[in-house]
Amino acid sequence: MVEIVKKLSWSYISIIYEESNYGIKAFEELEGLLVQNNICIAVKEKLVKDSGVAEEGAYDHIVQRLLQKYHAKGVIIFGSDQEVAGVMRAVRRNNATGSFSWIGSDGWSARSLVSSGNEAEVEGTLSVQPQANPVGGFDDYFLGLTVEKNKRNPWFVEYWENHFGCRYPNSSLTPYNAATTRECTGAEQLTAKNTQFEAQLQFVSDAVMAFAYAFRDMHRDLCEGRGLCPAMNPTDGEKLLSYLRKVTFTGLSGDRFKFDDNGDGPARYNIIHFKQVSQGRYTWTTVGTFIEGKLRLNMSELQFKLEEQQPPSSVCSLPCLTGQAKKYVEGESCCWHCFNCSTYQIVNPRDETQCLNCAWGALPDADHLRCNPIPEVYIRPDSWWAIGAMAFSSAGVVVTGMVVWVFIRHHDTPVVRASGRELSFVLLSGVFLCYAITFVLVLKPSTVVCTVQRFGLGFCFAVIYSALLTKTNRIARIFNAGKKTTKRPSLISPRSQLCICSCGISVQVVVTSVWCVVSPPRAVHHYLLREDNFLVCAASINASYVIAFAYPIGLIIVCTVYAVLTRKIPEAFNESKHIGLTMYTTCIIWLAFVPIYFTTANSVELRFTVTSVTVSLSATVALVCLFTPKLYIILLHPERNIRQSMMAKYSTVRSTLSSSSQRIDSATQSEVFPLDYELHEKLRTMSRGQLSSSAQTCPASCPLPEHRCGPAFTLTPSVAIPAFNGPVQDVPDVLL
Repeated sequence: MVEIVKKLSWSYISIIYEESNYGIKAFEELEGLLVQNNICIAVKEKLVKDSGVAEEGAYDHIVQRLLQKYHAKGVIIFGSDQEVAGVMRAVRRNNATGSFSWIGSDGWSARSLVSSGNEAEVEGTLSVQPQANPVGGFDDYFLGLTVEKNKRNPWFVEYWENHFGCRYPNSSLTPYNAATTRECTGAEQLTAKNTQFEAQLQFVSDAVMAFAYAFRDMHRDLCEGRGLCPAMNPTDGEKLLSYLRKVTFTGLSGDRFKFDDNGDGPARYNIIHFKQVSQGRYTWTTVGTFIEGKLRLNMSELQFKLEEQQPPSSVCSLPCLTGQAKKYVEGESCCWHCFNCSTYQIVNPRDETQCLNCAWGALPDADHLRCNPIPEVYIRPDSWWAIGAMAFSSAGVVVTGMVVWVFIRHHDTPVVRASGRELSFVLLSGVFLCYAITFVLVLKPSTVVCTVQRFGLGFCFAVIYSALLTKTNRIARIFNAGKKTTKRPSLISPRSQLCICSCGISVQVVVTSVWCVVSPPRAVHHYLLREDNFLVCAASINASYVIAFAYPIGLIIVCTVYAVLTRKIPEAFNESKHIGLTMYTTCIIWLAFVPIYFTTANSVELRFTVTSVTVSLSATVALVCLFTPKLYIILLHPERNIRQSMMAKYSTVRSTLSSSSQRIDSATQSEVFPLDYELHEKLRTMSRGQLSSSAQTCPASCPLPEHRCGPAFTLTPSVAIPAFNGPVQDVPDVLL
C-alpha cells in the first residue's frame, strides 16, 4: 500500500481502519511505514467493527472529517466489506462522490457488497489481493467427489446439501437442510459451471507442504529415515520451527516457496483496480503485482474516472520553487507556505524552513541554493589605469636617471657644487623612490606588498622633504646669524647637513616601524556594498595612511614656512625661491589629493590612480623646480658654469658692503665655495670701517689670471688681508 502511494506521488493521505485486531495492527504498521517515507497522515478515523452497532451518522462524521482536509484526496481503508459499504453510502449522502481515491485492503476489495450500488463512489479504487495460482489437479479432483466417495470429510454432506438445495438421506438436521424437503438423489454432479472454487487454495496447499517438508527433513536428521524414533516422540516444537524456517520447495501451484527472515511467506499480491470501462459499466481489473517487495504497476491501465488516467493530487502543499523556503502550518508536517529568500540569502541546506545570509564577499546563485564568492577586485598591472600610471612613473624614473647621470658627470662644476651635491643626490633618490612606489601599488595586495606600500609611501616623501628642510633651514640660519652676530653658525658643513637630513628621515622610519608593530600590515577584503569585494591593504580602508603621511606633511609645512621666510634674500640666492616654488606647488597638490582620495573609496582603480599620480606629481614638481635651472646652465650654457661667471653675481656685494652690514657674501649660500666664516667675520668688521681701494698689480707669484686680480682692500685704520698663494681651486670665494 505504501509503495502504491509513493508510485502515485501522494504525500498527504488519510487512513480509515476498523476497530479490530486486523485493523489496529495494520494501522500501526502502516503509520510507521508512512513516516519512514515522509508521507503525512491528514485524518485518522476508526470504523466500528460490527455494522449493526454503528449508525449511519458515524459514517457521516468520518466523511465530514475527510472533507475538512480537502487536499488529502488519497484514503487508505483497512476494513471489512460491511463497514466500507457504510462509508461509501455516507460519501454519496454528503455529496462527496469523486472527492476521494481509495486504496483498499484485501478485506473488502472486489466484494460486491461494497461496489454494488456504490459504483460511482468506489470508482478509481486500487486494492491489493494475495496472489494465488491454481493448484494443479485440484479442480478435477474436487469435481469428481461425491458424498459416498468423501466420507472422511464430515462437512462435505453439508456442502452438498447447501450446494444442490436438497437433504441427503440419513443426514443430521443442520441450518442448511432444515428449510428444504427435497431429497438428494446422489445423482447430482459437481461441474465447473455450478462450482466456484476458493481462489486462495494455494496458501492452504503451501502451508500443508511446508509442514510436510519440515517433518521430512527433521525425521531424516533425527531418525535417519527409520520410522518414529525416540528423538521425535514427542516432537520438539522449537526444533520443528527451526526446520520449518528453512524449508524451500516448489508448491503444487508451480510457485517457489520459502519463508523470509521474519518468518513470513512470500509476499505476492495482485494490484486490482475498479474502473469504468464504458459508460455505466464497471469492473475489477488487474493492473499490477507486488512480489517480494517489488511493485509493478501499469500506469497506463489506471483510470480514476472515465477517460481520465491522471491520478488525482494528494498533497497538502506543492513543492516550493527553487530558492524558496518553507513555513510549516502549525500542527502539520506536510503543509507549508512558500516564501522567497531575500536578495542576499540562500535556503538553508540543512533546514529548508530557514534562509541564510551569504557572508560578505559572496552572493547567492540564481537559484538561491549556495553562495558564490565575488571575484576579488584589485588594481591589475594590465588595466589602463595601471598602464597610464606606470607610464608616467617610468618616464619619471628615466628623467631622474638622466639628471643623476648629468650630476655625476659634472659633479665638480660650480653649478653642481653650488646646489649642494650631497643633498641633491639625496633629493634625487627620494624622487626616484616616489616614482618607483607606483610599481608596488599595482601589485596584488599581500602582507609583503602592504608592508612595502606602508613603508615606502611615507619614506620617499620623508627623504625629499627632509633634504629640502635641511637646505632651507641652512639658508635661513646663515642669514639670521648675519644680522645678529659675527659668530659662525654651527652644523652648516656638508657632513653636518647629511647627518641632519638622516635624522629627519629616521623619524619617519621609526614612526612607520612602530605602526607596523602595533598594527601589522595585511591584505583584507573590503566591502563597501554587498556586491563589492575589494582586495586592499588594511591601512587604505580608513584614514590609517595619514600616519604614514603625517610626518611628511609636517615637513612640507615647515619647508613652506622657511620658503616664505627666505623669500626676500638677495637674488643671487635664487635656490631658496626654487624651493619656495616647489613647496607652494606641493601644498596645492596635497590639498587636492586629500578630498579626492577619500571620495574615491568605491573605486579601487580611481583611488590607485589618484595616489600614484599625486606621489609622482610631487616628485615631478621637486625634479622640475629644483633641477631644471641647473640642467639649463650645465647642458645649454656651459660657458656660465665657471667660477668667474658665478662670481659676477656677487659683485654688488663687494661694492655695497660698506653700506649694509646685512649683505652676506655669496659664499654663504652653499658649500660650492667653502664658507670661510672667519673671513666673513672680518668682512663684517670691515663693513663697520671706511673701505677704500687702491690699484695693485698682480705679483708674479699669484696663480690667478691678470684679470682676476682685483684691488687690494685696506681698512681705516689700515688692516691688510693676508695674501693667498695657494692653488686656484682652494681660493676662498670671498677672497676672490
